Amino acid sequence: MSGHENALTKALIAALREDATLEALVGDRIWERVREDAGFPQLLIGRGESRPVTADGGGVEHRLTLSCASRFNGLEEARAVASAARARLDGARMEADGVRTVSLNVTFVDAFRSGDGQRAWAVIRLRAVTEEVAGDE
Repeated sequence: MSGHENALTKALIAALREDATLEALVGDRIWERVREDAGFPQLLIGRGESRPVTADGGGVEHRLTLSCASRFNGLEEARAVASAARARLDGARMEADGVRTVSLNVTFVDAFRSGDGQRAWAVIRLRAVTEEVAGDE
């Protein structure tokens, strides 16, 4: 299944980076870990789990967590990034490396300050189902 996970991550990053609103908010700071040497806010592709789908044709179900890390004094920036990510991804169809989404939905969004008050966070949870693209399409 790692081909599905890697392809979905690649497609998500590409889709998020081509969104004009997210470009204005985070630039190209969309990756898989916080980079202290880069500016903020940052949008991170984080924890994910997957399992095979036992329906006709197979496929893989994914549950992913995206996080926005912000140093803005308040939650507005983190919420704005989460809102833009939700608008871009909810219901989106995407494809990479021979794998495409059958469905992609935002299931949860939360915004909060870290315990030390140094960062604001927004958490976006996604549910996606992917399948391999048939060679004759």
